[in-house]
Amino acid sequence: MPESILQLAVLLTGLAVYSVITLVTDIRYHRIPNKVTVPMFAAGWIYQLAFAGLPGLADGGLGFLAGFGILFILWMIGAAGGGDVKLMGGLSVWLGWQPTLIVLAISVPLVVFFGLARLAFNWMQKLFSGASDDESPTAPKRASTRVMPFAVPVALAVWTFVGWSTYLQLATG
Repeated sequence: MPESILQLAVLLTGLAVYSVITLVTDIRYHRIPNKVTVPMFAAGWIYQLAFAGLPGLADGGLGFLAGFGILFILWMIGAAGGGDVKLMGGLSVWLGWQPTLIVLAISVPLVVFFGLARLAFNWMQKLFSGASDDESPTAPKRASTRVMPFAVPVALAVWTFVGWSTYLQLATG
């Protein structure tokens, strides 16, 4: 976590702005535009350089390799969207490599949990409605196979990490 109050304020402001904007755009439009991710990416480099110098740039670069790289591989195999890759790319420069891996480690189980919950909900809805897919030819088809916007578990993971890290800092003095 940051060493000064100013550094912490800048980090929390950047993370708050980014997580709110990406949550809204991913939930509402099912996309995360470049005009959101590219400035966040650039601001992350400025943040790292201003507060940690060359070691910060190295940490931001390793964070980018971890966050963007892992999601890029998932995108290549069809398991993630391009916006998800950009989301983690912009975020990971700010966080550095260790927090990025922690955020990913929290996000993935959340995606699984929400996915299973959605499957269970759909199954229960189908069970109690008594309808089957082939009974209603006029029923609207699903617009997307996405379980949920990835910005949701990422935002939850970021703020879980930030909250836990802050708690540990305060507890250990």
